[in-house]
Amino acid sequence: MLARHPQVVLVDELAHTNTPGSKNHKRWQDVEELLDAGITVISTVNIQHLESLNDVVAQITGIEQKETLPDSVVRQAAQVELIDITPEALRRRLSHGNVYASDKIDAALSNYFRRGNLTALRELALLWLADQVDTALAKYRAENQITDLWEARERVVVAVTGGPESETLVRRASRIASKSSAELMVVHVIRGDGLAGLSEARMSKIRELAGSLDASLHTVVGDDVADALLDFAREINATQLVIGTSRRTRWARLFEEGIGQAIVERSGKIDVHLVTHEESRRGLRTTPIAPRERRVASWLAAVIVPSLICAITVAVLDRYLDTSGESALFFVGVLVVALLGGVAPAVLSAVLSSLLLNYYLTDPRHTFTIAEPSAAVTEAVLLLVAVAVAVLVDGAAKRAREARRASQEAELLTLFAGSVLRGADLETLLERVRETYSQRAVSMLREYADEDRTRSEVVASVGKEPCATVDSADTAIEVGDDEFWMLMAGKKLSARDRRVLNAVARQAAGLVRQREMAEEASRTEAIVRADELRRSLLSAVSHDLRTPLAAAKVAVSSLRAQDIAFSPADTAELLATIEESIDALTALVGNLLDSSRLAAGVLRPDLQRVYLEEEVQRALVSIGKGATGFYRSAIDRVKVDVGGAVVMADAGLLERVLANLIDNALRYAPDCVVRVNAGRVGDRVLINVIDEGPGSRREARGRSSNLFSALAITTTPPGSVWECRWREVSSRRWAAQSPREIRRAAA
Repeated sequence: MLARHPQVVLVDELAHTNTPGSKNHKRWQDVEELLDAGITVISTVNIQHLESLNDVVAQITGIEQKETLPDSVVRQAAQVELIDITPEALRRRLSHGNVYASDKIDAALSNYFRRGNLTALRELALLWLADQVDTALAKYRAENQITDLWEARERVVVAVTGGPESETLVRRASRIASKSSAELMVVHVIRGDGLAGLSEARMSKIRELAGSLDASLHTVVGDDVADALLDFAREINATQLVIGTSRRTRWARLFEEGIGQAIVERSGKIDVHLVTHEESRRGLRTTPIAPRERRVASWLAAVIVPSLICAITVAVLDRYLDTSGESALFFVGVLVVALLGGVAPAVLSAVLSSLLLNYYLTDPRHTFTIAEPSAAVTEAVLLLVAVAVAVLVDGAAKRAREARRASQEAELLTLFAGSVLRGADLETLLERVRETYSQRAVSMLREYADEDRTRSEVVASVGKEPCATVDSADTAIEVGDDEFWMLMAGKKLSARDRRVLNAVARQAAGLVRQREMAEEASRTEAIVRADELRRSLLSAVSHDLRTPLAAAKVAVSSLRAQDIAFSPADTAELLATIEESIDALTALVGNLLDSSRLAAGVLRPDLQRVYLEEEVQRALVSIGKGATGFYRSAIDRVKVDVGGAVVMADAGLLERVLANLIDNALRYAPDCVVRVNAGRVGDRVLINVIDEGPGSRREARGRSSNLFSALAITTTPPGSVWECRWREVSSRRWAAQSPREIRRAAA
């Protein structure tokens, strides 16, 4: 097909295994070669053949699928089309003989193709494709910067403050999400003023509750809680937002818009659920004013408060109070303005209060002339004291705000540090930063000094269109050593946020260095392990190398001898000895090379689902070819009983291991039966190669044990040889263990 190079190729049953002797083991591997050659491929695959659903399908149907392929193969397709058919229609096609031969129809209808099985598989197919469509939709919205709500899939967001009512809200939102099969997300807003922070203990409790309800916990930063929640909901295309009712009093509701009211008014197409709870009746909760609105309000108050005090005093209180009492009222007004807006509005309020007191309440009225010296002193003292107190109040307010900001920064640092301590990698930490600060993308840049110029490299990035240079970033955070930069694309962050991000950037740089040191340590360990393996192998095979070399040398020397005349039969026997010795050397050298490549990481196991019975038979065929000097009669002494075991392993390497074990058993037990069996032990498959030979000499046991302990592997990823050892009871026993696939494999 590659030679013909057509434009389009139709390949049926993408998950099937190729016939023995084919170039690739699986058909999807053939398809990848066709795609690499620029050929368009149209193929088919059943939902039960997807690797991620293998255990689910086995639970539904009671039959474990032997033919599977990674989900990533299907996800890479340019287009995936669902061919949907009702269970009744499919069973009708089966009964008409359109799928199987007539002798298999009844068994298929009563076993695998039952109506319940087909309905469940149909649902799996619809859900799997829905996930792929949802991923494609999110990518399209991000690429086209679409922020409007598209109700393609239900997503429920619940906002928590960290108060005692948070658990109630999360559970209520979980019930709402379960009714519509929606995805649930829990979000906490860290306010810019540092109020209502969430302690680490409360965060851990809410995270644990969210995890038990299959929800995810997110944290965002914002001065306006309502806007921060709605921005997060729109970013993830949420359809419903669950919030708790306010704790504010009725008077507060009259004069100030609450968070719940603001969310309802600004939510647009997002459905908002206001949940009542017992905590709403306890205590008060203040709603923060946005900085810009606060500044405007303070300057308005600087004018309105003195004017209002003056109007009330002239209309009602003038007949009851003297100048000192009236000055005290204006003084209180200046304090209110100072608390609201700081020094500058308070100074304006103090000056305006002094002028109003002079013009409307000091004789002679309606003129700025002061008749009595004491009144002039009173107004001057009012102005000076009001300004002084305003400065003091403003300083105290600033210290309180700084304390709240420090609390906010501590909460953020605890959040990010907790992610690192829980084992988050660099990408996860950057994603948490991106989400918390509502950034489009976050990247980690590293700069290198290369002779007379500086080179840069993006070591990790998350989000859409991450920045690759410092100049292209909207916010750039420099790590102290001038080597790393954290670059952000999105809204520009304030200096207050930068203080937190400086610490986070150092954590991210530490993760980069930690990853590099771990890789270096792994490489060093691999080199040491390879060197130990090389020395052990050379020590172990020295005798095996000398034996065939000696046999071949004797045979060649005999044939070259001039004083001996060999018969044709003797000559043939000597040539056969030479051939068998060379074959033995070839097999031994091949084993040595593969062992060295595996230890060095050059040769990596190609893990596949393989049938153990087939690999044992291939091993027997390779031994029976004469490469190791055994004839067919010796192979007949091997009795195989491994059942239908299926393991995750490299087929070629597993065959070599089995061939070597059986070869040893036949070599050292020439007159005994060799049994090969297998059985499940926990999450592994134990393969036994057992002979009834005389066993090893006592003095050789220590050497053999040391040799094989050098080859032991302490960690056992799927497909690895877990143990190779010998054991003597009344016989000699070799065992090789290989992990079995008992859980759903990752794509």
